[in-house]
Formats: sequence, structure tokens, C-alpha cells
Amino acid sequence: MDDRVRNYTVSIHYDRRLYRQDIAGSIVHVRMLAKQGIIEEDDCQRIVSGLESVCAEIENGSFPWDEGLEDIHMNVESRLAQLIGVETAGRMHTGRSRNDQIALDLRMFVKDAITDTLAGLVRVQGALLELAESHRDTLMPGYTHLQRAQPVLLAHHLLAYFQMLERDKSRFADCRRRTDVLPLGSGALAGVPYPTDREFLARELGFSAISENSMDAVSDRDFIVEYQSAASICMMHLSRFAEELALWTTQEFGFVRLAPDYVTGSSIMPQKRNPDFAELARGKTGRVYGHLVAVLTTMKGLPMTYNRDLQEDKEGLFDTVDTLLATLDVFTGMVSTLEVDVESMGRASSGDHMLATDLADYLVTEQGVPFREAHGVVSRLCDYATANKKGLDELTMAELRTFSPHFGEDVKEITARSSAEARNVYGGTAPAQVRDALERAKGVLAVDPPPNPPPDQGEGE
Repeated sequence: MDDRVRNYTVSIHYDRRLYRQDIAGSIVHVRMLAKQGIIEEDDCQRIVSGLESVCAEIENGSFPWDEGLEDIHMNVESRLAQLIGVETAGRMHTGRSRNDQIALDLRMFVKDAITDTLAGLVRVQGALLELAESHRDTLMPGYTHLQRAQPVLLAHHLLAYFQMLERDKSRFADCRRRTDVLPLGSGALAGVPYPTDREFLARELGFSAISENSMDAVSDRDFIVEYQSAASICMMHLSRFAEELALWTTQEFGFVRLAPDYVTGSSIMPQKRNPDFAELARGKTGRVYGHLVAVLTTMKGLPMTYNRDLQEDKEGLFDTVDTLLATLDVFTGMVSTLEVDVESMGRASSGDHMLATDLADYLVTEQGVPFREAHGVVSRLCDYATANKKGLDELTMAELRTFSPHFGEDVKEITARSSAEARNVYGGTAPAQVRDALERAKGVLAVDPPPNPPPDQGEGE
């Protein structure tokens, strides 16, 4: 093969990371072949022992990778032949095609990735919950259109992200259900002419279901699309939080401070403490989106069944998994070490016209004024206060009554705290509701499996 052609088609430089799944699948496959009498037990034992040696070589760095052998499957099989002989090694591929082999490897990889992803999500949720618990009474301004709107509790704001991540968990868990289908035994596309035991394969490899159609099984990459779709939505949620952290750390907001490990300096401006990790999370979100669009575009024009285009399903998937897991790990650290400026948030939650809605609600609930009329009164009142460079809390009773005779002295009792307390509905920001929400969130994490340690991310960019 011409060097240019070989270099264009080779995939071993990235699909070698599937070695664990590839070897595990081959071991179970040959054991099934021996159980069914398709190959001899002695050959099975020699193949299994050889595959275990190959795995050990890969993990200790002594494996002789050969790009001329194109992919992970052929590299493993070639090395196995060197270790145990060509004839015996050649029996391993009986009743199997590289088409159902790679489909198996990828499904096993995605299942493992989902397990790691769910653990990472739980860790970030735990960090959010811990921060929310320590600030269950801290007031801050809630925003719409990036304009101060109404006072809320910081814990309520943080729990909004907890809920986003909870939806992400459900999407990944749902993706795992459809990924958990064994394709092995489908052959190249039509099944295999051997008495294989697919139930044995599924049981030994940890699959809960077996593919119903061999043609679909070798060409299906929906589970990759689903993982990347769920990852894109999750990265979008993390990017929204990253944007808020970038805003909140500015002098203009001054709400929080990131720990030194999560900021960087400037090459020219000594005073700078830049939220680079939050900014990178925003940037990497677009990268993950790109991988989703790429795999969708790859899949959209493929006739049945396997086509070489499917070689392009892996690099984007691998990068998405690595990017998402690394981002979850960084967010766990950022949130766990975040320092909140309670006083700054408190000042912002009661300044400007943050209590305007409460004044309108006062006219409705205490004085019986129709809401639309009350809304108009307070809107004009806000314009007056702005023109006179005053906050609503600085207006005198005479000024208030100029706009409505229904304002009583008790209107002065309205504060940011009372505003939050008034939102005492399920899902609202009232302290009692937030306390209940925190308990429910604890219950959610209590039923999740203990988080795994962060996966090894390898070399950074």
C-alpha cells in the first residue's frame, strides 16, 4: 500500500485506547467458542493466556505497536500470533467480524465513559450542595436579561445548577440503557454460521440485552450520538455556570473569589487574576458541540450496513469524553474552593430597584389594588427614583403617596429578606423552601453510587 494511502486510513494512533475493551471482548469470545465446541479448549486457554500477556505489554509500555497493521484489532491479533503461533491465534477470529468487534468495543467504552461521567456529575453536585448548605441564608440579586430583578438566596441559585446536572444524569443513564446492547454475534452484517451462544457473551461481558438485528447492530452508532448529545447539553450547563463565575469574579460584581489554583496571572499586568479555567470551559463547550455535529453529519448519508466512514466515529467521541470528564473535575475543585463575598451580595440584593415587585405586591395584597394598576404605579415610581438618583428605599412617604395614596407606613417594612421570605411556594426562594430543597438534594445524592476517583486525563493541552 502506498504510504499516503496507509497514513490516510490508519486508525491505530487513536483507537489503541480501546485495547482493554478489545481484549476483554476477545477473551469472552474465545471462551464461548470453546464452550460451544467450535474451537478446542487447549487453543482457548493458549489464546486467553496470550491475550493477557498482550494486555500486560500494552499497560507496561512494551507493546510493539505497528501502524502498518492499521487498527487495534489487527495489532492485538498480530502480536498474539507472535506469542502463541499463527495457527492457534488464527482461531480467535472464528465467528466474528471486525464490524461486530468494533461495535462491541465502542459500546463497552461508552458504558465505561457513562459510569465515569455520572460519578463526575455527582461530585460537582456534591460541591454545589456543600456550598449551598454553607450559604443557605445568604441573599443575592436574581437576574433576568442580566439586570437585577428580585432578591434570592444564593443556595437557591446554586440548586438551580444542581437540578440541571440532575437532568444530565438522567440523560446519561438513559443513554446507558440503549448502549447496553450486545452486538457481538452479528458478524459482518448477516450473523454467523456457527452455533454461537450470544446469551453467554452478553452475560460474561455485562450486557443486559442482545441486538435484535445483525445489520442494525454493526451499523448503529446512535449510542455515540446520544452520549455526545448528552455531553453537549451538560457542557452547556457548565458553560452557563462558567459565565456566571467569570462575571461574579469581576470588580463590577465582586460576588466571589476563585481560589489561586483556578486563576491565572497576566504576562504584562501584575494585578490580574483571570478566571481562565471557567473561560476554557466555555470555549471547550463549542468543541464538544462540534463533535456532535460531526458524528451526525457522518451518519446521515450512510447506506446499510458498515461503511468505512464509521472510522470517523471515534476521535470526536474520545475527545468529548476526555473534555467532559476534565471539565467536571475542574468544576468540582472550583466550586469546592469558591469564596463568597456575603456583604457584596447582600448590598446588591437590596440596592437599585430590587424591591419594585414587592411594592406592587404590597399594593395588591395589603390595599386591594388591581395588579396591573399597581404595576403601573411602581413603574412610574421607579422612573422618578432613577431621575432623582434615589433607591426605592430612600423615598419618603410623601414621595410614595404622590404616586398612590394606598402606600401605608408598613411599606417601609419591606426588605430584601422579607422579599425572599414571601416567595414561600414549592420551588421558590423562601428560606423554608430552600431548606426543604436542600434536604431533597441530599436525598438524591444519597441514592447515587459513591463517586469514583477522577479518571486519569493523561497529558493536558
